[in-house]
Amino acid sequence: MTTQTLDRTSSRAAGVAPPTFMRLALLHAKYNILETIRIPIAVIGNLMFPTLAMFFFVVPQEVVTSDPLWSMMSVGGLAMFSVMSTFMFTFGVGVAEDRALPFDPYLRTMPAGAGPRMLGRILTGCVFALVALVPLGLVAGIFTAAAPTPLQLLLGVATLLAAGIPFLMLGLFIGYRLSSKAAIAVVQVILFPLAFAGGLFMPAEMFPSWLATASSFLPSRAGRDLVISALTGTEVYAYALPVLLGWGVLFTALAIWAYRRDEGRRFR
Repeated sequence: MTTQTLDRTSSRAAGVAPPTFMRLALLHAKYNILETIRIPIAVIGNLMFPTLAMFFFVVPQEVVTSDPLWSMMSVGGLAMFSVMSTFMFTFGVGVAEDRALPFDPYLRTMPAGAGPRMLGRILTGCVFALVALVPLGLVAGIFTAAAPTPLQLLLGVATLLAAGIPFLMLGLFIGYRLSSKAAIAVVQVILFPLAFAGGLFMPAEMFPSWLATASSFLPSRAGRDLVISALTGTEVYAYALPVLLGWGVLFTALAIWAYRRDEGRRFR
């Protein structure tokens, strides 16, 4: 009789139901959050960079802050960067660091499987992404003319998290494919060019025509424009959603391949 069968038998004999998938996922999320906040600078850095960028580069520009539409465009771009940064560092650097620990192979051999642990990571990333939006929203609400309705705000946040999924998958691909030291460098090399070219720091409407056209095929630009559309009700270019979905499918396939390759290499 295996250990798993003995555990289940003893649990039934004691009248205790085995933990459900969601309970295991929430348990993983809880300990991931606790592990992260034990290093405060990891949380503070994620909270402060988009907010400081808003405060120093957007707030002083009265032409932008006095106009509701331009204010919302600035907030939407920096909010998209915040979610991208959170997901790519949480899943790229975080997964790579976990793989270097001896506890990681043990967890991956547990009978619960990879599903609850993966969902726990996703929930952790979403929690920190939402937390990072709070100071950014406060600065925008106090110093700019951005004033979305409650429905627009809710739709914008939901769109932000959905638009961040391709970057979550990209982070998983990096985390399962590279070492922790390499993952930090690769995340930074990918994140900032995507942010600049996607119009997250400077509105894409100010780009030269050739750059504006090229950037419309990037996931960062597509996500940014979908978020701004949700926040303001303005129209988005026709192929923004297909572009984001296409990159999402590609990054998901790469993440699955990297996970299976890492599992095959480490557990053969």
